[in-house]
Amino acid sequence: MSLPALSLVLLPQEHAILRLPPEADFPDWTGREGCVSVTRAPDELSVVCPAAAVPEGIEGSFGWRAFRVDTLAGLDEPGVVLAAVKPLSEAGLGVFVLSTFLRDYLLVNGAQLGRAEALLVAAGHRVTAG
Repeated sequence: MSLPALSLVLLPQEHAILRLPPEADFPDWTGREGCVSVTRAPDELSVVCPAAAVPEGIEGSFGWRAFRVDTLAGLDEPGVVLAAVKPLSEAGLGVFVLSTFLRDYLLVNGAQLGRAEALLVAAGHRVTAG
């Protein structure tokens, strides 16, 4: 399978990945900027949002940077996430992936941002600042 070349936008905000108790209410503090995702699972309420929106005292993993995949594809189109994740994974970088109806998002540790961007470009993807 030939993987597509993608257009990605690096979002300007630093993001946080948080784990709240499964019985927690959906937070009203996530803000409206950047990438925001709230997912309830049996053992957690997972929250991704701009780090600046997180109230003091909430534990999580901070310092993540998000690439938004701007190449639109159908929900059943194969290879989009793989095309973005493969060069990063093969280089040993961890990636946190989120998908919405229209877009996919890749979050990488901010300390690895420069390397991640270089790997994406070397794989034939276009990366711009958002």
